[in-house]
Amino acid sequence: MQENNPLIQVSMNIILHAGDARNNVSLALDYAEKGDILKARNELAEAQVNITKAHQSQTEVIQNEMSGVDYEPCLLFSHAQDTLMTINSEIQTANRLVNMYELIINGRQDHQD
Repeated sequence: MQENNPLIQVSMNIILHAGDARNNVSLALDYAEKGDILKARNELAEAQVNITKAHQSQTEVIQNEMSGVDYEPCLLFSHAQDTLMTINSEIQTANRLVNMYELIINGRQDHQD
């Protein structure tokens, strides 16, 4: 891996922001399990902000290539893209899980009245 390959820095940015999004997802699910849906949704919103930053870095590279910029192949960039897509799927799944937790919590409250 050449140190002057611009994909290395882009890859690290993608991995950093995607990793932050994964942390947000984990916190969101922790909050949901405890019944704090508002905090869970706030963490999911932050996860979306972070995954969007990661996606923007990837999109810039793709747009540059479409404009004729040549990049030297970089395994780290492939890993970053894989990380981005995996965590994006985690965000989607976590959103559904938080919705289910909310239904369960509201169902309990409905039966307690």
